[in-house]
Amino acid sequence: MKAALYTRVSTKEKGQDTENQRLQLCRFCETQGWEIVREYEDQESGGTSTRAQFQAMLRDASQRCFDVLLFWSLDRLTREGALPTLQYLNTLSNYGVGYRSFTEPYLDTCGIFKDAIISILSTIARQERLRMSERVNAGLQRARVKGTRSGKPVGRPKVIFDRGRAAELRAQGWSWGRIAREMRVTVASARRAYQTLGKGQQLCQKPQE
Repeated sequence: MKAALYTRVSTKEKGQDTENQRLQLCRFCETQGWEIVREYEDQESGGTSTRAQFQAMLRDASQRCFDVLLFWSLDRLTREGALPTLQYLNTLSNYGVGYRSFTEPYLDTCGIFKDAIISILSTIARQERLRMSERVNAGLQRARVKGTRSGKPVGRPKVIFDRGRAAELRAQGWSWGRIAREMRVTVASARRAYQTLGKGQQLCQKPQE
């Protein structure tokens, strides 16, 4: 049996490395008589699938470079949530690659319960997809009741600032950029304020006698 090891620690786990995981996995392979042909190690968060070695492992699995993937625990493999985790495990099974969690012996597709494990995981994944679909539909329904797709108010929130002051500064010769920085608004908002108040000139003009 050709085995691949996957180990991971997060960058947030200060002072830790993957060596302890690796040693235990190597000893386990010895007891099983498995030949280690690949080793993959990531040192980043398990909350993303863009991990370089994780992706390399999946590519090699698709080419059947190994027969079984051994990892220390499921949360070392991924922390992306239930559905993505199950999808990764199903992907390995579809490639014809088994998997085994060192600390979770029930996650073992190499034993006599292989078919049962795959069936259970498939059922859980299907139920998770249904729950996600129900949540999405409920959100869309709530948004339709409120009149928008997202349920948020239509249009941009109104920018609140002293428009008269912006017009006065323009009348004093300030640039649009300087006015925007002073009022902490965008240049477009400052321009609109100036135009709304009749370009601000009337604020500074005295009535003609």
